[in-house]
Amino acid sequence: MRLPTLLTVDCMRARLTAFAAPLGVALCAWLLVLSAARAEPGAPIEPREAREWLMRIHNAASQRNFQGTFVVGSMEGLSSARISHFLKGADQFEWIEPLDGQLRHVLRHNAEVHTVWPASHLTVVEQRDVIHSFPSLLLGGIDRISDFYDVRLQRVERVAGHEANVLLLTPRDAYRHGYRLWADERSGLLLRADLLNERGEMLERVAFSDVLIGVRPQPEVVLQSMRTPPGHRVVRPRLEPTQLQAEGWEMRKSVAGFQALSCLRRPMDNLSSVEPANPSASAIHAVFSDGITYVSLFIEPYSDERPMRSMQGSSGATQTLMSRRGDFRVTFVGDVPAATLQAFNAALERRK
Repeated sequence: MRLPTLLTVDCMRARLTAFAAPLGVALCAWLLVLSAARAEPGAPIEPREAREWLMRIHNAASQRNFQGTFVVGSMEGLSSARISHFLKGADQFEWIEPLDGQLRHVLRHNAEVHTVWPASHLTVVEQRDVIHSFPSLLLGGIDRISDFYDVRLQRVERVAGHEANVLLLTPRDAYRHGYRLWADERSGLLLRADLLNERGEMLERVAFSDVLIGVRPQPEVVLQSMRTPPGHRVVRPRLEPTQLQAEGWEMRKSVAGFQALSCLRRPMDNLSSVEPANPSASAIHAVFSDGITYVSLFIEPYSDERPMRSMQGSSGATQTLMSRRGDFRVTFVGDVPAATLQAFNAALERRK
């Protein structure tokens, strides 16, 4: 299945970058000690306690210094990347190096993200306020988690050389998958996450094969690498905040608890190409979240040079639904059941 260039590039980046907001790690850690003392393995967790567990995992991705290698595995195969995350004062620094496919480096200082493609002599510089991937949790609506997932504490297990608390998130409806999360006992850092189907079978796994937590921060390593290499073309895609309604589109009803998280107008050229960008070609990218998972919507002009027919398919745990709406190509993508994308597609309406 050939996906739009914009979609392909964006999904790759979403898997290989991380973001989280700092929120009271010490307090959450103390509350979790109390919760663990009275919670039995397999017992359901009260909504307040579930939020505390998930916030500790979420915060650890931004508040801890760590280095390691993580692996993404599904029926489609395996991929891996090295990651280094440093915190110094209020600043976050990150270096992600995918170990498969075309050589590239993803470097981040707070919201500024550089993607360096050595073979193409290309550096893409973006400002990103919301980035979602392992080892952080998306948490676009943490207060609503217990409305959609039954959260239970499982037994302690060992992952990548660390003792880990295990949380099982079972969906309360058919519009989302289940999750099993392994969080380091001491720091809360997410060490492994399994995506589960309705039968509890693994669809995808993201896990550290090795990780050092509490390493010495080295922000200078990231900052030095963010300097544009000699001879590189620098592309700064213009990402303009917008709303679906302002672009002539509307979601007639919300879908299974998913709420709008962000909406941007962005270039739709292939950023990994050596060809210059077409400034007139842009697309809408909207993200919806239930607090744990997300669905992305891409709306771009239809072109006879890239003919298409309506289709739905999957790659590992990721579902994709594409259709033509008059002069537009509409694509929904997310780690959700096929029925969820169908509901989104039915709810989307062109207003002008």
